[in-house]
This record gives sequence, structure tokens and C-alpha cells, in this order.
Amino acid sequence: MAEKERIGSIAYSEVEDGYFKKRELRRYARAIHIWGLGVGAVISGDFFGWNFGLASGGFGGLLIATLIITVMYLSLSFSIAEMSAALPHTGGAYSFARSSMGPWGGYITGLAENMEYILTPAVIVVGIGGYLGAVFGTPDSMAPLWWLLAYGIFVGMNIWGVEASFNFSVFIAFLALAILAVFCVGAISHVDFNRFALDILPGPGGTRFLPKGVAGILAALPFAIWFYLGIEELPLASEEAHDPKRDIPRGMVFGIITLIIASLAVLYLNTAIAPGAAAISTSEEPLFEGFKTIFGGGMATKALALIAVAGLIASFHTVIFAYGRQIFSLSRAGYFPRFLSVTHGSRQTPHVALIAGATLGMVMALAIRYISSPTMVAPFLLHMAVFGAVISYMLQMVSFILLRVRMPHIERPYRSPFGMAGAVFTLVVAGITLVTMFIVDPAYLTAVIGAAVWYALGLLYFAVVARHRLVKSPEEEFAIVELEKGRVFRAAAGTGD
Repeated sequence: MAEKERIGSIAYSEVEDGYFKKRELRRYARAIHIWGLGVGAVISGDFFGWNFGLASGGFGGLLIATLIITVMYLSLSFSIAEMSAALPHTGGAYSFARSSMGPWGGYITGLAENMEYILTPAVIVVGIGGYLGAVFGTPDSMAPLWWLLAYGIFVGMNIWGVEASFNFSVFIAFLALAILAVFCVGAISHVDFNRFALDILPGPGGTRFLPKGVAGILAALPFAIWFYLGIEELPLASEEAHDPKRDIPRGMVFGIITLIIASLAVLYLNTAIAPGAAAISTSEEPLFEGFKTIFGGGMATKALALIAVAGLIASFHTVIFAYGRQIFSLSRAGYFPRFLSVTHGSRQTPHVALIAGATLGMVMALAIRYISSPTMVAPFLLHMAVFGAVISYMLQMVSFILLRVRMPHIERPYRSPFGMAGAVFTLVVAGITLVTMFIVDPAYLTAVIGAAVWYALGLLYFAVVARHRLVKSPEEEFAIVELEKGRVFRAAAGTGD
């Protein structure tokens, strides 16, 4: 392919006729589908993963961390809603950063988000295997087979068609919320807060409420993030939504409100009933443990636990959708190898990206299982996913601020009520979380360092290879044109650069 244009150290290449025709998505989604996608992407955090934070901070540490993270995600969601309405491209975080910080900014943001979305389903699939193993009584050695089965079914569903993906997301989100409602109503009569929520023995300088002290709050931040991680994926559906400027903000705002109610209810009730915080702090099926307290250990409880897998499936299915679109957008623009963005001829789904992401996620889960230990797979992968997430959050908030400054002229159908202050708060909390992951809990340092190495290798690939092979995709064209308009607008207004 002949080089078409060079902008600084970045080279854009000519592409063959029909390049974008082979990379088309189909518009289908409405606001309800966007809501279902957002709630579905996150809801597994109420079923599995959050509970490991009890071991790091106790109930009090995890509660305070969750309240801080809740405010952060509110601001993050409003900020992303504003950017997604103004830049309705399927690139999401990469698109925002490309428009505000150039190709390097777009790539370092997109790479962090890519790590988050590939590893999040790998965490969830471990939870799915744990629940199914507990229900059917299969040995732990069979867990990878449950993982493989789950990936096969839901990657296949995402390849099958966007209609099936969105409609299933709505159905499974409602089912997961119904299961949580059954659990919460049943748990109320079993609550004994002082006996169960505060049963983790205090360490040096700790109390019953904060058994690990203030440090426990910091250590619990990554697990609190698990209650909400994934809601930010909604802009990735922009090119498949009928009216992205309206539907993405609506779906995101209503989605985060739904998730806040669910997370706070589960944190309190699942911890304040038997078997208690100490027991569920290491469990791969904490909600199942709660169901056994409420309904006993019979077949009815196993049936409820089997249905409870719906919560994990909801997130598994929808985050698979997310990484498929995220890989698709970065590949279409040349940041990743271009073959990954080819869509299915009749289904118009990014089947190559979906299969590639599943393969990498499965390989990572198996590697940690056999190199480290089966019990460390989920918390290790969770920390790696959160590492990518908080970097992407920081960079997206920088993008929000820069877009307000550099592109004041673009239409903003929705504006964040938190404005610049909310973006700065999110940036600071995400930054603190990133730093604490390296210094507070040494048990997970290996995982965080592994994520940092992955990230560094990805940056090296762009520096050596990808920056010479970019393509003027819709996100790239928008950024180039609108940045120039922004300069003209600011010059006319006398504000300069």
C-alpha cells in the first residue's frame, strides 16, 4: 500500500477499494438496548469479584472504598456521556483521546481499555466455572472446560448477529436484576451485621469496622471498582445505535443509577448474613453462599444458584461485545493489525476480533492457573483488568478536559452536570487507585507488574510498527478535521492554543 500522508511521526496509508465496505456494522440499538448493554456489562460484579475486597479491607474498608468509587463512576459516566454524544464513533475511549491528544494519545488510551476488556471476561468466566462447578459438583480440574464452553457459546452468539446480542443483553440484565432482588428480599430477615459483617479479625492498628486500618480502604479500591467496571463500554455501540447522540447518554445515566442501587444492596446484605465476611472473602460464588443461608442447601438453592449464573453471563456476554468492537475500531484505523477488523459477510459482526480476544483471554486464565494457582486466577486477572481500566479512565478524563478547551465549537447534545470538576475528581481517584495497586497489597504485585509489561510491549509495537500504517477511519478523519476547526475557532475568539 502506498503512503498517502505523513503527519509528524505518523503515516497514513492508502487502502484498497472496498476496505471500509468489509468493515461495516449494522445499526439496531435503541436506548433500552444501551441500558441493557451497560447494566449487563457490570452486573456480574454483584455476583462475584467484589468480595475479595473484604480480605483486603474488611467490611468497613470495602464500604468506604465503594462509596468513593461510586462518586467516581458517576462523574466518569456523565463525562463519557457528554463525549459519546459529541463524538458518536465506535472507537469509544480511543476516539475521545485521538480527537484530544492525537494518535499517540488515542493509542495509549485504546491499549489500556483493550487490556481491560480482554481480561474482564476472563475474570468472569472463572466465576462462571466456580458457580457451575458448585451446582453440578464437578471437580476443580474441570474448571477450564466450563471456561471453554462459556467462551464458545457467547462468542458464537456475538458473531451470530447484533440483534441477538442486544436483545439477549436486555433479557439477561433483567433476569440478573430479578435474581438480585430475590436474594435481597430473602436476606433481610437473616441480617446480623455485628456478627457477620464484622467477623474479620483486626490486624495491628485495626478495628472491627476497619480491620486493616486506613490502608485497607486503599487496598479495597480495585475490588470496589469491580462493582462498576464496564459501564464505560457503551460508546463502543455508537455505530450500531439508531440515535447515538441521544441513546448513549440515556442508557449510560440510567445504567449507572441502576448499578449503584444494586451494588450497595449486595455489599451490605451478602456480607451481613451467614457465613459472613471472612468466609465469603475468598469464595468464587459469594451469592450462592448467601442463597444457602436463606433457602438451605437443597435442590431449590442449587436451582437459584444456576439461575444466578445469569448475572455472570450478562457481563460475560456484553463485555465480549465490547472487546470485539474495541479491537475492531483500533484495527480498522491501523493501530492493531488490520485483518482483525474484517466483519462477517452477512452478519456484519467483527468475528475475527471476537475470536482473537477470546483466545487471548483464555490463554491468560490458563497461564495464571498453571503457573501460579487455581485460587489466584480471578484476583490476579481482576487486578490486571483494573490496571488497564484506571489508566483508561485517567486518559479519558484528560480527553474530556482537552476537548472542552480545544474543541469548544463541536455540538454537545448532552453536557455533564459535574463538568470539569467531576473529570478532575475522577482523574485523581483513578490515579490514586493505580498507585496503590503497586504499593499496598504485595499479594497482587506480580499481576500488576505483568499488566505493566503487557502495556509496555503494546506501546513498543505502536512505536516500531503501527504508527507507520494508520488508516483514515471515521475517528481519524473526525479528529483531523475538527482539531483544525478548533484552532480556527479559538483564533477567531482570541483565546489562542
